Amino acid sequence: MSQLSLFGSVPRPEPRSVPRLSHQVLKWIGNKQRFAHEICGFLPEKFGTYYEPFIGSGAVLATLNPHAAVASDALGPLIGIWQHVAGDPAPLVDAYADRRERFMTGDRKAEYLAVRAAYNAEPNPYDLVFLARSCYGGVIRFSKTGAMNTPCGVHRPVTAESFADRIERWRPRLKGTRFVHADFETSIDAAQSGDVVYCDPPYSDSQGTLYGAQMFSLQRLIDAIERAKGRGVRVALSIDGTKRSGRKKVALEFPQGLFETELMVNCGRSMLRRFQMEGQTLEDEVVADRLLLTYRLPA
Repeated sequence: MSQLSLFGSVPRPEPRSVPRLSHQVLKWIGNKQRFAHEICGFLPEKFGTYYEPFIGSGAVLATLNPHAAVASDALGPLIGIWQHVAGDPAPLVDAYADRRERFMTGDRKAEYLAVRAAYNAEPNPYDLVFLARSCYGGVIRFSKTGAMNTPCGVHRPVTAESFADRIERWRPRLKGTRFVHADFETSIDAAQSGDVVYCDPPYSDSQGTLYGAQMFSLQRLIDAIERAKGRGVRVALSIDGTKRSGRKKVALEFPQGLFETELMVNCGRSMLRRFQMEGQTLEDEVVADRLLLTYRLPA
């Protein structure tokens, strides 16, 4: 394996124009909401089925608005949320409204901890959707025992009416998507020639405690991407790039020739670092992702 290091070596191409999608459904750490349109602008314009094996906040999927897609994740309750959003959102909206009402009218910390305890006792989409919108910074973090342990956030979760409205805005953009609880390797291996895969896995430099990260293997992902490329699947991968406002470059190794294009995407200030630094200002904590493509962009 050789180090891919193309920082600043070639002019950055401009992405094709893709409309920006506002008002995220889930508050989720590492979500690509603000620059999903930019990522989509570097994806192929024409393709068969779109696969996203680390669905998270669903920002790239909803922004792309594909005619056919398979979205998956290793976190079952997260897939349950998206299945409700795309199919029958009423139970999800009602559950969110009930938990938010108790949270806003009672002892907020106590109510939050009660929902978190209920989720840890029996993981489910109804508790998780409230936790994602009310925990600190959307950081879905787990202990070594598998229990979610993120503290309560300092913000006011969006109202139930706003949450329902966001879902209604997103639902038409998900009508061609099948949501599946599956390991990323199973999902990528299902893609065939002409399909597109976008991967946004846990980042090895900073996200070791986030959901799914404890079991994540970058080598397994690389192997799956290699197999997919060999079948004629085009793959895009968001991965660690630079941190600390460009002062730190994250060194990762990939097989020679696997990726044919490397781009940098400015992600703004790191919410995970804000969480780790207990709310300190982050002027020196601007993060940029690498977007690696197994294909070349049109000239």
